Amino acid sequence: MNRFTLPRDIYFGKGSMEVLKNLKGKKAVIVTGGSSMQKFGFLDKVKAYLKEAGMDVKLIEGVEPDPSVETVMKGAETMREFGPDWIVAIGGGSPIDAAKAMWIFYEHPEVTFDDVKDPFTVPELRNKAKFAAIPSTSGTATEVTAFSVITDYSLGIKYPLADFNLTPDVAIVDSDLAETMPAKLTAYTGMDALTHAIEAYVAGLRSPFSDPLAMQAIEMINEYLFDSYNGDMKAREQMHIAQCLAGMAFTNALLGITHSMAHKTGAVFHIPHGCANAVYLPYVIDFNKKASGDRYALIAKKLGLKGNSDNELVDALTDMIKDMNKKMNIPQSLKEYGISEEDFKANLDKIATNAVADACTGSNPREITVEEMKKLYTCVYYGDKCTF
Repeated sequence: MNRFTLPRDIYFGKGSMEVLKNLKGKKAVIVTGGSSMQKFGFLDKVKAYLKEAGMDVKLIEGVEPDPSVETVMKGAETMREFGPDWIVAIGGGSPIDAAKAMWIFYEHPEVTFDDVKDPFTVPELRNKAKFAAIPSTSGTATEVTAFSVITDYSLGIKYPLADFNLTPDVAIVDSDLAETMPAKLTAYTGMDALTHAIEAYVAGLRSPFSDPLAMQAIEMINEYLFDSYNGDMKAREQMHIAQCLAGMAFTNALLGITHSMAHKTGAVFHIPHGCANAVYLPYVIDFNKKASGDRYALIAKKLGLKGNSDNELVDALTDMIKDMNKKMNIPQSLKEYGISEEDFKANLDKIATNAVADACTGSNPREITVEEMKKLYTCVYYGDKCTF
């Protein structure tokens, strides 16, 4: 038996954040990151709408990029003291992911992080609170997914917590927030969304439910990402929707080793997640094509790329991705990103071992060993095409 899970309600379009004033509850905690949501007035709007709904409101702010276990535990303690029946997370993927993890330990103070870091080990939620997510970036789609990526800095490992319990109750995909993104963030998050959609289309749990969402997202990203990057606000709105479609696909179909690799080098080398995915994606496609070449070829055909065989179509797809990276000033290799050869070699065994153990590896279409992962990382470091 398979399962397909989405938020109960998804509100989208400019100004859709106003739906917050219709939530039913007594207390709401707002979780956010840095100052941008305050700077652009969105945080004040959220507070005003929740107060209009008749709720007392408390703020948890300052969630860092790549949120830590410590941040999560501190936020959960604040929630236990305040007792909200709504958790409202606003911002990029980091504050929303952190709020999801806080939710676990708010409702279940008896569990530890080790208890939930493996997939599908989160205890039942919604005993105390429901969850609403409002993304400000067009990439992670955490507002519709069953995932939360948390970093244990003591071990240098990012853990993708995965459980359908973590799927928000309400997603508010308001493109007004996405209009504030700088160009670099637009590029990184857009390529993150493309990676989500492509990995979902070949992942282990793909289905007739996830495939149309993944392919629609791929087509929309191909059409709108460059214009969005160049500041076209109508394209920003379409990208905000496209990334959400990709999220709905991958939260059910799952992902693959592009994400496994990005999680582990993100924790060690501090590469922004979307940038890492963009760099790794064409190399992973080359590795995976022995198992899913026909699926990648279908993507290439749908995008109008040319090739006389599946192999040529897959090459056209990877060339397209590399060209997208180049046009948006994303590096083509880890070496070009600026990681020294000494640091790369010193960490290679660790990141390869941890990437193979990552939760996303199990749904990759082709199995991979630690030695193969080391070879693949080495290809990405030097910019060599993967041929094994």
